Amino acid sequence: MASSIPPRTGRRGFSTTEGTLYVSKPIRSKSSKKLRAMITFEPRKSHFDTTNESSGTNEFRVGLLHLFWISLFLFTVQTYVSSLEANGYALSFAFATLFSRDAITLALSDAVLVLTTALCVPFAKAISKGWIRYCWTGVAIQHIFQTCVLVLVITNRQWPWVQSGFLTLHSLVLIMKMHSYVSANGCLQDVSQRSKHLLDLLRALTANPSIGGWDQALLDAELQLQLETRTRDADRHSGNGRSCHALIHEPETADALRRRLVAVSKRSEIEVGGAFEDHTPNSDGHATPDASAPMTPFPPSIVSTRPPSPPKPPTSILAYHPSQDIASTARELLELDSELVSTGPERVTYPENLTWKNFCTYMLIPTLVYELEYPRTDRIRPEYVFEKTVAFMGSFALLYTVTESFIIPLLPTPDQSFSRSLLDLALPFMISYLLLFYIIFGESYYTWNSTSWDEFSRKWNKPVHHFLLRHVYASSLAAYPSLSRTGAMFVTFLLSAAAHELVMVVVTRKIRLYLFLMQLIQFPLILVSRAPALRRNKLIGNVVFWLGLYAGFPLLCVAYVAY
Repeated sequence: MASSIPPRTGRRGFSTTEGTLYVSKPIRSKSSKKLRAMITFEPRKSHFDTTNESSGTNEFRVGLLHLFWISLFLFTVQTYVSSLEANGYALSFAFATLFSRDAITLALSDAVLVLTTALCVPFAKAISKGWIRYCWTGVAIQHIFQTCVLVLVITNRQWPWVQSGFLTLHSLVLIMKMHSYVSANGCLQDVSQRSKHLLDLLRALTANPSIGGWDQALLDAELQLQLETRTRDADRHSGNGRSCHALIHEPETADALRRRLVAVSKRSEIEVGGAFEDHTPNSDGHATPDASAPMTPFPPSIVSTRPPSPPKPPTSILAYHPSQDIASTARELLELDSELVSTGPERVTYPENLTWKNFCTYMLIPTLVYELEYPRTDRIRPEYVFEKTVAFMGSFALLYTVTESFIIPLLPTPDQSFSRSLLDLALPFMISYLLLFYIIFGESYYTWNSTSWDEFSRKWNKPVHHFLLRHVYASSLAAYPSLSRTGAMFVTFLLSAAAHELVMVVVTRKIRLYLFLMQLIQFPLILVSRAPALRRNKLIGNVVFWLGLYAGFPLLCVAYVAY
């Protein structure tokens, strides 16, 4: 059977129809204790994606998908025909009139809100230049500003519920984007400062008379590396050792060797390739290259396909210095420097990333977590854009039809039976839920296989999940070492529940805490679902999950509307 793995373009490159995949393993920095999530571009395809080659051969999935959309289409046509016969029109568009109220004012307010986020760039630049210390002055300014933006949005004026809901949700999204941008660059500034301190320490160590100075330290490290390389080559050729590629398991080692290969191939100047030449000082006190110095070849499998990094002092070679203090300091410096450079092909470096272009790119990318660089396809695919545009318009038409025809007319009243309201709204709300999140997240949205609320909370909203994971859950553990993982998870759920309830307060103009309490109920349910007996029985877990969703949406509607 033919392999579905795309052809490799290099050690880190995979050529696919959607672009190049750059793959690297996550590493944990010894100095900052931060787990570096290397950029890995993998197409997010669900089993129902038409471009998913593996699912395209599964007749059950393909047939089920086609049956679902054909059934919805026939259901919509039947709804239009019935309404046309009874009322003389297919849709009344009464719900649509809510969208147009205060449309210009809403557009201007939203534009001002978006432009306000641009203040993050000069603020981040001020932090990078040391004018503002991020911890804790910058953190305080950041949270005060975000709170003021949110308060102004929800108290500005009495919008209709559709406009108020949209503006509140969009403000929360922009606040999360601003928070991630400033927080990430504030942490990078701290890493940059520690990197400079380590570089000064490294220069002080090499200035020791017993070391002989910076140039002599580079020469000693180069000789030590050549000695270790010859030893490994001899072991490999004799069959007594592992291959050189197998020995490259530490990120700083691999980075040093990649830089060495680039320098050798390009015969670069001393500031880049000096670590691979003879650094014997000349009459001017500077190192002079020795053309006779042997260059030890390495297997091509460890050569990176990424473009070379900007010129830097050749500190990477010092990781091989015979002195343990110098070698460990150089390795720690390499780890910190690796956090300041993106792992993608552009090699974006802090603080050069603090530009309007980089910020605008981040604002346009559908993510709430800031990174120096994001994976991109090599080109825009017109057929893919057309397919998704048509899918969006069709799904939105279906969503609007279900909302106007089967939800708004059946909204509960105080004198209506509670159980009948739940029964009438369960199916329309479930269809609307699936269509809405299909529109927002596309075919990558798939929660139907969830077997627990824990799994559902990770899948249902990936962008928010990633934001909470990094900036709430992980930050809580880092800021409060005594806090347990369960405690951090509770804090995360508490903040998420408060944000969801805030939206309901703004939309309904009621303080009922129904959604807040229902979200917090998930926390003990998650702990119960982790029991071994429940984990083994995934069928029951999936059934309970779907029953919970079917009951939850109409229950919230009845509670907020009628009570």
